Amino acid sequence: MPQESVTHEPTATGVLELTRHVYTALNRRDFDAVTAMFAQHAVWDISRWGLGVHVGTEAIRRFMGDWFESLEEYEVQVHELLDLGNGVVYAEVLQVARRAASRDHLRLRSAPVYEWAEGSIARLTLYPNLSEGRGAAERAAARATRTASP
Repeated sequence: MPQESVTHEPTATGVLELTRHVYTALNRRDFDAVTAMFAQHAVWDISRWGLGVHVGTEAIRRFMGDWFESLEEYEVQVHELLDLGNGVVYAEVLQVARRAASRDHLRLRSAPVYEWAEGSIARLTLYPNLSEGRGAAERAAARATRTASP
């Protein structure tokens, strides 16, 4: 399974490029573009952060509106992006945000795990613990390998 970091990989795989587009759109606050990258019945699991599980593009878009639009400033910095094979991408990101009524910046490091299928996000799970996220991504890639094998 390929496990190169984007910093060492001259040509990105399709899922890495798609994942980069997610972060570019988030940083532009283009939530419609982000929502369009999810499959119709996709799952966005942010329950480990206490923010629930959102199923379907309507629920995902509604959550983005409620959460991100309440922020005066928002930027996500991608520190690592790995293609683990079979449509699974592991990321390490730092989100820097500030709410409108606050001077303090919130800095959250997280490990999003993307599961891509047919060019769309089928599932996105955000882990607050990088090791837990990496392990979950590796298990998801292994499961996808087993289900793809005859």
